[in-house]
Amino acid sequence: MYEILLCVDADGTSLDRQLDAVTRLPNAADGVHVTVCHVFGENPSGASVTQVGSVRRALDRLDDAGIENSVAEESGDPTDAILRLATERDADAIYIGGRKRNPSGKALFGSVTQSVILNAERPVLVAGLND
Repeated sequence: MYEILLCVDADGTSLDRQLDAVTRLPNAADGVHVTVCHVFGENPSGASVTQVGSVRRALDRLDDAGIENSVAEESGDPTDAILRLATERDADAIYIGGRKRNPSGKALFGSVTQSVILNAERPVLVAGLND
């Protein structure tokens, strides 16, 4: 079984492209398992990952495509959490969204996507924004 860690943020800006990449894999319904993960920066209200709209949307679409899935939630530093989950789940690949950012924005604020790409010990697929 091919294991994908699908990283979903709260706004789900690039979620459709991430899901397109998953559902278009050969034999996705028979040979792929997706762990949909969301990392809460802060979660004082104790929300569950399934309360996040973009996570529910991802789960619905994976179910509709007949792709096995589960959820994972973490709190804290997103990069550390994603890399830890990828190792724990023995993910074959990490699917993450990308954002359009100007060069100074990247330099000043960093990028979770960039950090995951640079530190992952497995392939990382970056899905861009929808047109």
